[in-house]
Order: sequence, then C-alpha cells, then structure tokens
Amino acid sequence: MATRWGICSAGKISHDFTVALKTLPPEDHQVVAVAARKLEDAQEFAKKHSISRVYGSYEELARDPHIDVIYIGVIHPFHLKTCLLFTNAKKNVLCEKPLAMNTKEAEEILASAKKNDVFLMEAVWTRFFPASVEIRQLLAQGELGEVKMVRAEFCVPVLHVPRSTQKELGAGAILDLGIYCLQFICMVFNGEKPECIQAMGVCLETEVDETVVVNLKFSRNRMAVFTCSARFQMPNEAIIVGTKGTIRVPEHMWCPTSLMVNGKETQYPVPEPYLPLNFHNSTGMRYEAEEVRQCLLKGLKESTVMSHADSLLLAEVEDELRRQVGVTYRQDCQ
Repeated sequence: MATRWGICSAGKISHDFTVALKTLPPEDHQVVAVAARKLEDAQEFAKKHSISRVYGSYEELARDPHIDVIYIGVIHPFHLKTCLLFTNAKKNVLCEKPLAMNTKEAEEILASAKKNDVFLMEAVWTRFFPASVEIRQLLAQGELGEVKMVRAEFCVPVLHVPRSTQKELGAGAILDLGIYCLQFICMVFNGEKPECIQAMGVCLETEVDETVVVNLKFSRNRMAVFTCSARFQMPNEAIIVGTKGTIRVPEHMWCPTSLMVNGKETQYPVPEPYLPLNFHNSTGMRYEAEEVRQCLLKGLKESTVMSHADSLLLAEVEDELRRQVGVTYRQDCQ
C-alpha cells in the first residue's frame, strides 16, 4: 500500500518536496492532501500538483484520518507549534530542518512524539543521498583508516532574502546553512559529541549571524572545521581526511551528486523534476521520503540514519555556537 502524505504549508520547500515525491513509484508514495494558512494558497498548490484534498488550516489537516505522515515545510520558528499539533493528533511527522529553534524546543517535540507513539524525523535530507550512504559505508569499512580532519563549508549570498536577515523569521547562518556542515561532521564522527567547540562570527544589524567559522575537537585529537555565511559564495565542498586516504565531496556538499575517493570520482545523479524547482537538486528529497516509508513499514518511531539523538546533538551544538557568537532568539528566553 502507498504511504499517504499530507503536506503542511504551500511554500517553496513544500513544492520541491512534492515534486521529489513524484519521482518515486506512485504505488509507494502518494500526496493526498495539502494545507496552508490561506485556503487559496492550498488550492493553487493542489491544482499545480494534482492533490485531491485541500485545507485552509493546519488543524483540518491534523484531523484527516486518511493520512500516514505529514511533511512540515513551515519556517522554523513555527516548527514547535506545528509539530506538536500533528504529534498530539497521532500523526507521523517529517519536519524540515532545523527541527527547532533550540534544544529546549527540540526536546519538547521529541517528547511529544514519544508520548503519542508516532514516528518523527528531522528532514536532514543530505544524510539520505546515495553519496552520503556511500560515505558511511566507506568509513565503516575503514577505507580511510582513522579520520583525523573534516572540513566543510556552505556559503551563499542570500541576504536579499528576508528569511536570511529577519530575526523573527529565524534568520541566521548557523540554523539555515551551518546545520548542513555540522550534520556532515556529526555523521562522520558517528554522533559523537565534540569535546571542544569554538566559534567566531560576524552578525548583522538585525542581530543574527551572517558569517561563522567553527572549530570542533573530538576525542583522540580528531578535528573538524566549518564555515557558513549568508553574505558570500564559496566552493561549498566537504573533505574527510584519514590516515589511509581522503573523501572529497565537490560543490553542493548539502545535496551531493558526486564523490572523489582517493582521487577517483563517482557520480550519483538525482532524477529530473517534472516541474521547475526552487532549490538545487531538490528531487534528492526523494531519499528521505523513502527512508520515512521504510521506517513506517517496519513500525519504527525514528530513523537510525537521522535519529532523535542526532537531532538533539545538532540542537545542542547550534545553541553553543549561537551563544559564543552572541545570537539570542525570542524562543531562548521563554
């Protein structure tokens, strides 16, 4: 039987996710409903994507009994309230990253999922790309020996986008861009918490982080460094250096379609979209959607690839980075 998806919000990321779902077999994945805060937005979205049921509120979507899982594509200051709405309605949830504004909110969301006995996963889509799967396999097989250094960067000029500058919209390079570098490093070090965290940053007049450079030290003198910025462009690569070799993820490390392993390149192309996309390689969201389906079929409440512990680790490190750079959100004071 197909996994029946409900889409929460009719914005750009929800559009791309729905396009990505259409690259999967219809007997496995179906989008059956969409909800937006304005009914006309949901109607327009439904028409574009041929979705049968349309709702002008998230509460109506939560009451729909014919949905297996909700994809939440609202901006992150609203993740807590929206996740709780659906988990309390006993709905399985795939929520866009970052899961929450801080650790306290993340803990509240995960506790609600556990209490209501539903599946919940933070949509860190990068982890499910075939290139990422290959990285984990190579590391597990000891292909690189002991990893000594990881470096990553995600820097793109997006200051013209309100969501990247306005504090009330959850702006800030760490939560929007740095999370991709951080999750990559945490994946390589298998969910280990860093022993030492050092961050330096530049903030905008709106009191959110514009550019941040982070140094992390792990056990056994293993190191990592990443840079994120909403002001300028960089190659946006990642590299893993071990005692026996190197893995390089070329540009677009957050949605990788190729790997260089000890100088040998392998391509992992994503499917072509049937409608224009808003973000690069967005059909790659199909891989996280398939992970959700497989977890639901097995009766799991979390994914081993992006676990609840993984989400908490990201939130805890992000909180510390913001503390050092001097960024505080309204949600931190509640």
